[in-house]
Amino acid sequence: MAGLQKVLIILFVLFLVLVALVFSLNNQMAVSLNFLVFETQPHGVAIWIVLSFVLGALVGVLITMLATFRTSVSRRHLQKQLARTEQALEKSRAENDRTL
Repeated sequence: MAGLQKVLIILFVLFLVLVALVFSLNNQMAVSLNFLVFETQPHGVAIWIVLSFVLGALVGVLITMLATFRTSVSRRHLQKQLARTEQALEKSRAENDRTL
C-alpha cells in the first residue's frame, strides 16, 4: 500500500510540473509590477504568479510553524501545571489519610 501511495504522489508531482510548464509556455508576455514606491523589471506573467505562489506557501509554512511553536509551549506549560496540581492533590490526600 505504501508503494502505491509513493507512485501516486510521484505521478501527482509530475502532473503539477507538466501543468506549470504548459502554463509558463502559454503566459510569456513580459510585464512589470508597479508598487507605490518602485517598479520591477519586466518578467513573464507565469514567473510573477509562480513567485507569488511560492511566497504565499512560505508565509503559510512560517505561520504554521509559529502556531505549532505556540501550541507546544502552551502544552508544556499546562503539563507542568498539571504535575504541580497532581502533587498538591497527593499531598492533600496524604494529609487527609493521616487525620482519619
